[in-house]
Amino acid sequence: MNDLAENGGTIVAAHKPLRGRAERVLAVLLASGVFCCGVGRSADIDEARQLFLTGNYAEAARVSEIECKEKDYSEQWPLFLVESLHAIGRYEAAYAVLTNRLARESRSIRLRWVGREVCRANGRPAEGDKLLEEIVNLVAGRPYAYRDVADIVVFGRALLALGTDPKLVLDRVYEVAKKNEPGAREPYLAIGELALEKHDFALAARVFQEGLSKHKKDAEFHYGLARAYEPSDPAQMVKALESALSLNSNHVASILLLADRAIDAEDYEGAARLIERAQGVNPAHPEAWAYMAVIGRLQNRRKLEQEALGKALALWPTNPRVPYLVGRKLSQKYRFAEGAQFQRRAIEFDDRFLPAKAQLAEDLLRLGEEEEGWRLAEQVHEKDGYDVTALNLVTLRDTLSGFAILTNSNFVVRMPKEEATVYGQRVLELLEEARERLCKKYGVVFQKPVKVEIFAHQSDFAVRTFGLPENRGFLGVCFGPVITANSPSARPGRPFNWESMLWHEFCHAVTLRVTSNCMPRWLSEGLSVYEERQANSAWGEKMTPRYREMILGGELTPLSRLSGAFLAPKSPLHLQFAYYESSLAVEFLAEKFGFECLVAILGDLGNGVDVNKAIASRAAPLEKLEGEFEEFARRRAVEFALGLEWRRPPEEVLRTGIGRGAWEPWARANPNNYWVLMRRATQAIGAKQWNEAKQVLELLIKRCPKATGPESPMGLLAQVHRELGETAEERGVLERIADADGEAVEVYGRLMELGRAAGDWEAVIRNARRYIAVNPLVPMPYRHMAEAGERSGDSASAVRALRALLELDSMNPTETRFRLARQLWRAGDSSARRELLVALEDVPRHRDGLELLLEMHRQSGGATNSGSAISPGVRR
Repeated sequence: MNDLAENGGTIVAAHKPLRGRAERVLAVLLASGVFCCGVGRSADIDEARQLFLTGNYAEAARVSEIECKEKDYSEQWPLFLVESLHAIGRYEAAYAVLTNRLARESRSIRLRWVGREVCRANGRPAEGDKLLEEIVNLVAGRPYAYRDVADIVVFGRALLALGTDPKLVLDRVYEVAKKNEPGAREPYLAIGELALEKHDFALAARVFQEGLSKHKKDAEFHYGLARAYEPSDPAQMVKALESALSLNSNHVASILLLADRAIDAEDYEGAARLIERAQGVNPAHPEAWAYMAVIGRLQNRRKLEQEALGKALALWPTNPRVPYLVGRKLSQKYRFAEGAQFQRRAIEFDDRFLPAKAQLAEDLLRLGEEEEGWRLAEQVHEKDGYDVTALNLVTLRDTLSGFAILTNSNFVVRMPKEEATVYGQRVLELLEEARERLCKKYGVVFQKPVKVEIFAHQSDFAVRTFGLPENRGFLGVCFGPVITANSPSARPGRPFNWESMLWHEFCHAVTLRVTSNCMPRWLSEGLSVYEERQANSAWGEKMTPRYREMILGGELTPLSRLSGAFLAPKSPLHLQFAYYESSLAVEFLAEKFGFECLVAILGDLGNGVDVNKAIASRAAPLEKLEGEFEEFARRRAVEFALGLEWRRPPEEVLRTGIGRGAWEPWARANPNNYWVLMRRATQAIGAKQWNEAKQVLELLIKRCPKATGPESPMGLLAQVHRELGETAEERGVLERIADADGEAVEVYGRLMELGRAAGDWEAVIRNARRYIAVNPLVPMPYRHMAEAGERSGDSASAVRALRALLELDSMNPTETRFRLARQLWRAGDSSARRELLVALEDVPRHRDGLELLLEMHRQSGGATNSGSAISPGVRR
């Protein structure tokens, strides 16, 4: 049995006997078939309900108050009056109506359910729990009096609040109610809300969509659908909210969800306007004031924060939802320590409030405080076995327990054992390189080792990172002291450079520490991409023909709104462009004002200075910088390909074939057009006219030397050189590509072949390392590296490659081990003897192995006098 209640998860532990009675009542109702049909409503009731659903709450309250006096016998009118007063924040008046009506022994369980929220809003949660008990007693005493679908759903909500198994309520109450009256709104809303509460967003979306087919003009369904889309499809979420507000412009929950989104986009002025709009409907809405407190904290306006918190808690001083909401938003801004403090406060208000415990568990895990974090996740799962996030976390803990742990004084790396033995050491080395460079550059010292977790399955990465198995395209995420990342094996067929990704994420760890996790998204991402390019010319986003087109086509986002470009991009390309533009903004600031200016801005952010004020004081006012940055970006775009014309051919021209119709005249009129030249080149390649293709491609490269990729002029020119047998020229072009493209595995593979043929073992090793930085889990690059290391005397490279081959390549492990022993011996490594003896166990008469063993014994005999690293008489 679960103890999770509806509306926030408050557990009514004291009511376990009552829960048992409620479940027995449910069994009787199900057995007797009481849940069978609905009860009709009068036309005037429906008109009042329509006033409420369209947001005319004050008018609905006025009409309901009149009808309450005239139709004293009705239970509907007091219910509408209480709901309407509650909606406009007249909580005390709603409480007065409620208590007056209940004093006259009203038997309405719906009024009691609404009254539960009214009591809470007035700071009387114990009275609300008493109403819950009354609901059970009323249904138990007169079950046949509660046959209306709305009553059935209220009883189901009460069962959930008492901790009844959610699946039982879903299957035996909500679904039965929906089946018996398919047109009723209440069952759909209840099922959808239950799915949202348990983080089953797919189910929620299906239910709300089904409900919308019957209630197209009901804002509640559009709002529920928006919440279902929130984690996965921001564009659909906004569309659903717009629909909700078109039907009910005063729908406070929808307005606040838009404010939530505006806060995510760092549009705090827009968020404040939305909050004020919500407060125009309900001036006392605690969550509206909680959102205002969030803005105060994020803008370092502590007076606003404290005033807003005071108003949020004015009527219910121990409302756990207020600190929970504030803390959740702070955590979404990567301010996990602050978020955790608010969750602890929520738990102090009500230690049965599970959402706060669940959020605190995630915060602590992201802060690296794993013992308490996992313990809280277990607690939440024990109390609510249907909460998807808690279940995912508990399951993930079992997966993590089987990971290998690699450590040094600065890092703790967890990754699958089978991968750790192949490239785990390189992970540690890369992180050390990043630490030595970036910590010095930004003046950072970590007091504790940074934790890095690498996952072989995207779903595991997503659960660790977001709590849910859906990965929104992220390769890695940094929380500050904890980094989570996808392994190359997590994305088969979609290669990425895991070394540049880890460098990017560790840069986040550095800059988040400088700023105490208080920095805008664009600056954080911009610095990380910028530092990728500083570390390696092949890493990070760079100018492309498409980015050039977007910049010159007016698609730059102003710096003041650049963080919002990450929130709901039009396409994956636009998301990548947001990363590139952010890095270009960092490059602009560094070139114009010096890199020390950027470091000073970060320091100001860490001291609580607003980002716009920090930039203005260290560089220039943002409105001035935005114009200068646009000029800078446009200049970079123009310089990307001087001497080329980039206007795209009209659609009617593109539809015609080469040499026919409108294409040829257009091409003759635009001889220096990039698209014309590329089409000429591809046409010549298709016709195997290699020299003509070569001439066109060399012209393109001369005028656009930085474009890379398989379909770029350089990629095509390498192909042409290969067809012409111009190996040296092919190799030169491929090296240029490799220097600029961090994911060109086919290029690296070809360069290893060409380097081997030329006996250029240094080039072979260099390109093997490039290949491994993208895909470390295939034998091919290690075979090349091992041979190159052996032939060039680079024993360190050979040893690393041979060790990897022992894990990846089962073709001839004994021979690989003999080779490994030989290289270890040459390097003076004492493990050489052990590896050789293991190999000789498999092939005792291996001639080269026996000769190496004899050589070891000969040299060991003089080891004491010579100071050899191999001690005499070693036995393994």
